[in-house]
Amino acid sequence: MDEQWTAEVYTEGETWTLRNVLSHFVTSERGLVKLFERIRTTGEGATEDFSIDRYNTAQQQKTKDLTPTELLEQYKQVRADSVQWVSGLKDEELEIKGRHPFLGETVIREMIKMLYIHNQTHYRDIKRAMK
Repeated sequence: MDEQWTAEVYTEGETWTLRNVLSHFVTSERGLVKLFERIRTTGEGATEDFSIDRYNTAQQQKTKDLTPTELLEQYKQVRADSVQWVSGLKDEELEIKGRHPFLGETVIREMIKMLYIHNQTHYRDIKRAMK
């Protein structure tokens, strides 16, 4: 099992292993839901100078000492928290606009869709790498 955690998923630029992608799932979803909540409550989104690459690199550093089991547990909790947050939204809150770091100015509904697409893209890449 340990060799699977070190299987390379991305090799362009900085190499990311399966473990790096799991760490990315945890930190990106946690950060995005915090951003979505800020947009919902204040209308403030990501800043113009926000760098996804800088953010991802910093988050990888913050999680580098976690075991795969700890990352899996955190992912389960982050996902449960995200589902609970989305489930609590009112229809009109889905239409609140804010700045998403990748999509730019858009509504929360589209940001939630992008979170799903983001994860599905990485799942596809993981499957491809694990064959």
